[in-house]
Parts: sequence; C-alpha cells; structure tokens
Amino acid sequence: MANPETNNPAMDPDSDSPDQPGLELAQFGAGCFWGVELAFQRIEGVVKTEVGYSQGHHPDPNYKLICAGNTNHVEVVRVHFDPNVCPFTNLLDLFWSRHDPTTLNRQAGDVGTQYRSGIYYYNETQARLAQESKEAKQLELKNRNIVTEILPAKRFYRAEEYHQQYLAKGGRFGDGQSAAKGCTDPIKCYG
Repeated sequence: MANPETNNPAMDPDSDSPDQPGLELAQFGAGCFWGVELAFQRIEGVVKTEVGYSQGHHPDPNYKLICAGNTNHVEVVRVHFDPNVCPFTNLLDLFWSRHDPTTLNRQAGDVGTQYRSGIYYYNETQARLAQESKEAKQLELKNRNIVTEILPAKRFYRAEEYHQQYLAKGGRFGDGQSAAKGCTDPIKCYG
C-alpha cells in the first residue's frame, strides 16, 4: 500500500499534514460530522479536530455542493492525535460506537452519499488496523453486513467556519455541549 501523504496527488502537503511534529492525522465519515466531532474532541490525546469534506472529485467543495450529491464528497472529521497518548485503535473504537456501519449512505434521518461510513487512512499501519477492526466488528454484528469503506485519505477541504466545533459552540440554540476530555455527557445533535 502506498503512503497517500507522499504518493497521492490529490493530497495537499501544506494542509494535509499535522499541525505539530509527532502527531498523526486520521479522517472518519460517520454521518453528520457535528456529533462525531464532539465525540472525538473528548478523547484524551486528540489535540485538534476539524470537520470538512473529503473523498470527492470537485475542487473546493462547500456544504451546498456536497448536499446536492454530485461531488462524491463525504462529511468527515479530521483528527490530529498523539499516538503515544491515544493509539489509533482508540479512535477506531469510538468510530464504531458512534454510528451504524450497516446502513448505506445514511445515518438516522440524514440521507445521501455525504453521510456514508468510512475510515480514510494516512499510512499503512492505519489501513491495517482499520481493516482488522472492521473484521472484528463484522464478527460482532454477525448477519448485518458492514458497508464502511476503508480508503486512502484524499485531500481534506475544511468546512465552513460555522460547522467547526458546532455543538461545543452551542449550535442554533446556543446550548453548548462539553468538549472536555473524558466527558461522558450524552451528545445531542441539533441543527
């Protein structure tokens, strides 16, 4: 498997690399990115989260474009994490717990290819661990087929600023939810 950071022409080395030395990146698609981002923010060792669009074919997509369903982008959370504090497997555990990986192109009431389930890896170790975790989850789910895609990360396009840390900032109701490390409060998703 090629390392997409160095061999994927769709990657932007200036924006698709961690903010600090020693950190790694990972991208996850698990439905609407608001609740998924808040869950990742709460994990010890996650240094930064961003929501955006990846895996598509349209340059510089925006929310309106991806919702039209013609760009093949997926709503993702890009996680900057310290693998010495937070192993990639911790992120995978959260990913599987946050959504139904057996529903194609939907999560609850959110329907469309932008809501598909996916793990988008930055190196061969992440690819291997993602595949192993998918196989383990499939055994657990028995007769329900997992539709999660596992692919090399493509260029990440940061979503509009109002989407960033949306639930922690309070969403449209101004009722901010805690992003504190270790917080176990239920995550309420609202537009």
